[in-house]
Amino acid sequence: MLLESLRDQVLHANQEIARRGLAPHTFGNASGIDRSGPRPLVVIKPSGVDYATMTPGDLVITDLDGKIVEGSLRPSSDLDTHTLLYREFPQIGGIVHTHSEFATSWAQAGRPIPCLGTTHADYFHGPVPVTEPLTAEEVNEAYVRNTGVVIIRRFRLGGLDPVAVPGVLVAGHAPFAWGRTPAEAVEHADVLEYIARLAFRSVLLGAPEAGIPAHVSEHHYLRKHGPKATYGQR
Repeated sequence: MLLESLRDQVLHANQEIARRGLAPHTFGNASGIDRSGPRPLVVIKPSGVDYATMTPGDLVITDLDGKIVEGSLRPSSDLDTHTLLYREFPQIGGIVHTHSEFATSWAQAGRPIPCLGTTHADYFHGPVPVTEPLTAEEVNEAYVRNTGVVIIRRFRLGGLDPVAVPGVLVAGHAPFAWGRTPAEAVEHADVLEYIARLAFRSVLLGAPEAGIPAHVSEHHYLRKHGPKATYGQR
């Protein structure tokens, strides 16, 4: 069986999506990529399979063109979004797509999540961006692939770094998050839901959507991720 270690990581990431309540039923998916071989290979959840019964052997391996390399089940219906993000964001090693309640609410409203506090600033360097809605042509041409296209477009037009902004809201749809590993992608998806919930409640309480002062958010982000980071152990 190919990529046994990565299969285990991706299986655990998918199980964590369910355990943390980030995707009800069989919504959502997680994947990971191995870039060490002659061609990159993606391990991804099979479509519609229950998280509780999934095994490493159920996972599907494809190349970056979506061609199945190993697996008897159909891969996630979001495969083309994952493969496009892996091609365009070579820094990432894992992707998680959820339908978590509060992050999805912001996505359905078509609103970015403003940086209203230091919890947000510790993980996202600025607001959590939201894409433009897909056009009718984009939906009819290749809906799943073009979901990835609008994500990439949003990052390029905004000059955003996918390492510093490890997630996005797809307008009218739901969030995607990523990281260096499948486990880190789950962490970012979980944090994204948490700050979405905090932001929703803060806005209801009258928090200004301009957010906290830039010098505060910058300090918090850099103390954890900057070249002179002081958070955590050496």
